[in-house]
Amino acid sequence: MSTLLEAIKGVPNATQVTPNLVTGGQPTAEHLAALKAAGAAVVLDARDPMEPRPFDEPTTVRGLGMEYVNIPVVPGTTDDALLERILDVVRKNVDRGMFFHCGSGNRVGGPLLAYLMIDRGMDEDSATELAMKIGLRSPEMLEWGTEYARKRTEG
Repeated sequence: MSTLLEAIKGVPNATQVTPNLVTGGQPTAEHLAALKAAGAAVVLDARDPMEPRPFDEPTTVRGLGMEYVNIPVVPGTTDDALLERILDVVRKNVDRGMFFHCGSGNRVGGPLLAYLMIDRGMDEDSATELAMKIGLRSPEMLEWGTEYARKRTEG
């Protein structure tokens, strides 16, 4: 059986964050089928439903028997409540195979930076480095994740 990371080989910014969490950019239908075969149970999509997609991802994911969760991350809407919704899904599925993605990985990096600092105990520099590997490029996403985590980890 392949691993979750092997299942998304070729996805932009494919990264193994934890044993049960992989991240990246836009997958293909073939990647989703490979994820299912590798044991994934959940796909968390951070794209706006109006963004163009190469195929009907929600229907494909559900057709494979996995759970599809869409929490759109749109510039200008990045607040604590949105980040908490994302963290809630990540935390509830910590023991299940999960693929968290957007178009490139940028909108995944910000929320996961907060997760890495708060839930995984990583220091800010290490969490930022991993978030950049995940695909974080936007100063807005970086600030969103770090500010949220700082408020919850500092004395």
